[in-house]
Amino acid sequence: MEYQWLEVDLGERTKITAVATQGRYGSSDWLTSYQLMFSDTGHNWKQYRQEDSIGSFPGNSNADSVVQYKLQQPAVARFLRLVPLDWNPTGRIGLRLEAYGCPYTSDMVSFDGSSSLTYWPGPAPRRGSKPVVSLKFKTMRNSGTLLQAEGQDGLELSLELDRGKLQLLLRDGTTPTFNPLTSLGSLLDDQHWHHVVLRQKNSQLNFTVDKHTKTVETPELNVGAPQDPAGPGKNFQGCLENLVYNGVNLTELAKTNDEQVDINVSTHFSYSRTLNISTFCHFTNTKVNDFH
Repeated sequence: MEYQWLEVDLGERTKITAVATQGRYGSSDWLTSYQLMFSDTGHNWKQYRQEDSIGSFPGNSNADSVVQYKLQQPAVARFLRLVPLDWNPTGRIGLRLEAYGCPYTSDMVSFDGSSSLTYWPGPAPRRGSKPVVSLKFKTMRNSGTLLQAEGQDGLELSLELDRGKLQLLLRDGTTPTFNPLTSLGSLLDDQHWHHVVLRQKNSQLNFTVDKHTKTVETPELNVGAPQDPAGPGKNFQGCLENLVYNGVNLTELAKTNDEQVDINVSTHFSYSRTLNISTFCHFTNTKVNDFH
């Protein structure tokens, strides 16, 4: 009975918030524990883990009662796979499954390896505000510049993927090279979505990748100016979703040709609900020209 599973195609990417199981009606067949796995394509699967890193879920004690489990963090995927781990020893694997969730709509942008997107934020935020950049990305390439922010006096912040890890780097304007501040993650080139947040208040910058956060001391980056693309061999290739700066969806602005956004070369936009998930999309280098 090894290597069995129940797979559900939800038809489009969906925000999944809970699952419920029952045994087979009128029988001794039910699961006592199982794993959940999710995928956008139906081929590249990622196991769902709780915040305590436990990967199994409690099942049933009989064939009739319903056991519902609310996911601590909702999963976004088109395909759901339930993998039995254990079942009633006097019966067989038996299952009725229900998934709970809601439609997931997002703005997605892909770059062809030579494109870039630059945002001009306009007036500086009021004093005491907490600038935030958040995005999701996925890629098969293990290196490349993901995002850059430029401030006053030549200060530049760079977010770069380096051999599967995300590195945060700073250049103070007096040196030609970036100095590493910290790094997070590993094997981030696995073609799964990863969530990144940069949140700064005064000289403290919180850097979050998925569920892990580090805090570093940085000078305040203020106002913006245009900057050059990352350069040959450094451009990032992959997919970018919901790029948001201080509550402004930059992808949405770019789609509507807003004057605050400059697009270099060809760029493709799509809604996740109409995207052909089985095709891999590419993006290169995104620049936010004002990060405090």
